[in-house]
Amino acid sequence: MTKYVIHGGKPLHGTVEISGAKNAAMAILPATLMVDGVCRIENVPQISDVTQILTILQELGADIRTVNRTTVDIDCSHIRNARVPDALARKIRASYYLIGAMLSRFGSAEVPLPGGCDFGGRPIDQHIKGFSAMGADVEVRSGLIYAMAREGRMQGATVYLDVVSVGATMNVMLAATMAEGTTIIENAAREPHIVDLANFLNSMGASIMGAGTDVIKVRGVDHLSGGSYSIIPDQIEAGTYMAAVTAAGGEVLIRNVIPKHLDCITAKLLEMGAQVEEQGDAVLVRRTGELSRTNVKTLPYPGFPTDMQPQMAACLCLAEGTSILTEGVWDNRYGYVDEFRRMGAQIQVDGKVAVVEGVDHLTGAAVRACDLRAGAAMVIAGLAAQGVTEVSQVQHIERGYEDIVRKLSGIGADIRVVVTPDDEEAVQAG
Repeated sequence: MTKYVIHGGKPLHGTVEISGAKNAAMAILPATLMVDGVCRIENVPQISDVTQILTILQELGADIRTVNRTTVDIDCSHIRNARVPDALARKIRASYYLIGAMLSRFGSAEVPLPGGCDFGGRPIDQHIKGFSAMGADVEVRSGLIYAMAREGRMQGATVYLDVVSVGATMNVMLAATMAEGTTIIENAAREPHIVDLANFLNSMGASIMGAGTDVIKVRGVDHLSGGSYSIIPDQIEAGTYMAAVTAAGGEVLIRNVIPKHLDCITAKLLEMGAQVEEQGDAVLVRRTGELSRTNVKTLPYPGFPTDMQPQMAACLCLAEGTSILTEGVWDNRYGYVDEFRRMGAQIQVDGKVAVVEGVDHLTGAAVRACDLRAGAAMVIAGLAAQGVTEVSQVQHIERGYEDIVRKLSGIGADIRVVVTPDDEEAVQAG
């Protein structure tokens, strides 16, 4: 078992570098399936989800070469249309992007139902609705998604999404890229990683307009050619470090960010009493005084991101007064609340609403990472808490955060990795 051991109560100081965006990488890497030639992808985050998707591409026949720590060359010219390996696909949510990419290139796909974090129902009905509108027969049986274009090639269509879905927007965009005719996606999601995927595809020869608005138009093309592309910085990783400084105190320069993508996070941290100063492609975050209560409701972009909800809850636990946290995207994302309560937090949950009564301090405890973002929130709480916090099930955290222990250590956190083998003899790694 691997866990993080944190000695809390130490303000953070220094500089931290943000990696490439997980949510962009997990769509762009499957999209290379559609490209004839070498794609050089830069600013690739070193996280376990990326490792999984690259392994899947290799299993399908892609030639992948590591150029340096954050750059890979991917050649899918000779990839084969085969079933995506079950064991690999079930470990990550974003394996469903392989359906859109394979439908676009081959006209058919056979992909296991995706895995990833479990915090309530995350259906793919809007993805299937889009594929069906574009002329594909889609069937789910025995844990597999079978999709086939009835005319051998996907057909342009108008697709109205019943709910604003990031995954469905990107998957339909992928399927439409090499379809015959024009596809219009209405009620599309507007997140930065959707724009990044569109920019990547356009740089390879696609014709996509309107990404970042609620109507996206995709004119199908016959061919995509290789090229180079750099993934945008990770909005959620940056927000996580901003929340960590807000909770633990101190002053940290967070580099390699797009400040505009952080506006909704910045606004809430300012309300709570943190100071945030934009400096080109960096933000300086400082917190020296007490934190004030605020209310937060998660919404699709440009609203407050659901992926920052648990990290914000960690800050609200320490804010004076009563804060209201409303989850406006997922049905159940409060699975981490019992872990916070172990540390002395006062949180009551009713459906999609959490009422957070601020406490004077949190106390270190043994907690677990229920999912990716909840795990990051446990780390933040541990940094701010008095005493020692042990966070287990850290494999969830490593799905989306590159070198989180090294990065936090670099800004003054007392955090280390502890590996406990079956014989219970602890082996410590820095």
